[in-house]
Amino acid sequence: MANRFASAKKAIALCDVCGFQYKLRELKDLIVKGRNTNVKACPECWSPDHPQLKLGQFPVDDPQAIKDPRVDTSVGSSGEYSSRDIQWGWNPVGGGQDPYNLSPNNLITYSHVGQVVVIIT
Repeated sequence: MANRFASAKKAIALCDVCGFQYKLRELKDLIVKGRNTNVKACPECWSPDHPQLKLGQFPVDDPQAIKDPRVDTSVGSSGEYSSRDIQWGWNPVGGGQDPYNLSPNNLITYSHVGQVVVIIT
C-alpha cells in the first residue's frame, strides 16, 4: 500500500508561535503536560515540556509518622530536653529583658572592629 502523503522533503511552513518561515521538518510539536498541542514551533520558540507540569501524575509516598518512636530522655542543663533547646539569637526574643527566662540564650558572640586609615594627600 502506498503512502498517502507527500515526502515533505522541501516543504515550507510557518512557526505557529513567531510566524517566521522554516522548513517543515525543522518545526517541532509543543508538548504541554504530556499532551501534544498540535502547535508547531521553530527551534528558537520550542521548549521541552516542564517537569513541574507533571505534578499529580505519579504517585508519591511521603509518610510523616515515624514507626515505633521512642521518648526523648536526654536532659539538658536547664532541666529540659536538650534536643528541644531553641537558641533565639535576636533581641528581644532571645537574651533580651526576659524576666521569666522563657527563651534562654546561650549563644556567645564575638566581634572585632578594625581601623580605617584615611590618607589625605
